[in-house]
Amino acid sequence: MTEISPPKGSGALARREARLAWGLLFPTIAIVALVVIVPLLAIFWISVKPVSLGDLRPAELRTRISLNDRSDPPQVELRVINPSREQEMRDTGLAVTLPDGVVLTGDLPQGCALTGQRLSCDFGDLKPRTNERFRIDAQVSGEGRTLERAVRDAKLVSRGQVSNVLTNSTFTLDNFRKLFSGGEFWGVFGVTLFYTVFGTLGALLVGLFAALLLNKDFRGQGILRGLYLFPYVAPVIAVAFTWITLFDPYSGSANALLVQMGVSDGAINFFGAKPLALIMVTVFEIWRYFPLSFLFILARMQSIDTDMYEAADMDGASPFQKFWHLSMPQLMGILSVLFLLRFIWTFNKFDDIFLLTGGNAGTRTLTVNVYEQAFAVSNIGAGAAVAVVVFGCLLIFSIFFFRTMSREEGL
Repeated sequence: MTEISPPKGSGALARREARLAWGLLFPTIAIVALVVIVPLLAIFWISVKPVSLGDLRPAELRTRISLNDRSDPPQVELRVINPSREQEMRDTGLAVTLPDGVVLTGDLPQGCALTGQRLSCDFGDLKPRTNERFRIDAQVSGEGRTLERAVRDAKLVSRGQVSNVLTNSTFTLDNFRKLFSGGEFWGVFGVTLFYTVFGTLGALLVGLFAALLLNKDFRGQGILRGLYLFPYVAPVIAVAFTWITLFDPYSGSANALLVQMGVSDGAINFFGAKPLALIMVTVFEIWRYFPLSFLFILARMQSIDTDMYEAADMDGASPFQKFWHLSMPQLMGILSVLFLLRFIWTFNKFDDIFLLTGGNAGTRTLTVNVYEQAFAVSNIGAGAAVAVVVFGCLLIFSIFFFRTMSREEGL
């Protein structure tokens, strides 16, 4: 009788190996979820909430108490603040024990009661942005400055309930509606595409050209390779300041040189005029990030077998024919990966444009728009909505890219 063995991978050992593999992967999965997925979900959540920058502050009743013994008569001042701009605060109140030497003699605010030295107040519901002061006459016995400090340091126990706009059930699509209803968005989107496409292609082409130049052995090759990497490894704030100084319309060396050579009749505002400013930030992107392409392309070139080049020389192939028919097919893989990475990174680029132009003169991209909506306009929800649009654009591009690549590989 022939014994039938269980299918491969379905035994107890395979199950233990699978559990061990998942156990080893769990820390990585958890870290990725915390670092990437959780913030991404938070952005999606905020994008459909009517939340402003002020709503990020703690939604709690703010109270202060102070003593002014220089007035006649001395007064104890209570200050009650509802910091929320849109949310009503319910069931508010406070309680404080006044220090010895301070006796309240004036009329108490409505809802307040005094028991010995303990003052209790019930203010009910406070409207948004409420900021009220209550002054109560008092008698002071003792050193005024010491009592002022004692009153200011007295422990205030406050209460109040308010619905947090970040956690409540209020949702809205106004952030996306306002984003797409104005014609400004499509202008910003067009600037982003121009900056991303030409910045990415330019960095790849310049990197490819640099790799072709340094693919031969000659004296000083190592020094030149190190110099080529300088734009990429240098601090972005340093190189951006250098470019701004170099192309300054009043004191920049570039303008002085162009005027002396007769190329220009006057100073050119490279980073302050349309569309030159967009061209300049794109050129800066190419100059700063071509070393990354150069490094990867050069490494791939040096791994190509030289026998086929020798055979091509024997057949009388020209340098261009050798490059186009021999080198390019070998480089398509690394060029595709670099194009994908550079496109995503350039589409998300913020610091370069912000340091060079601040998004002015027609250089405002989607990422700069996220910053302006969230912090300049104080509309966190609108900024998150723009960030969601950026994520959607990159997701569509990635799907299209991988489908195109898989189709070409299938051919």
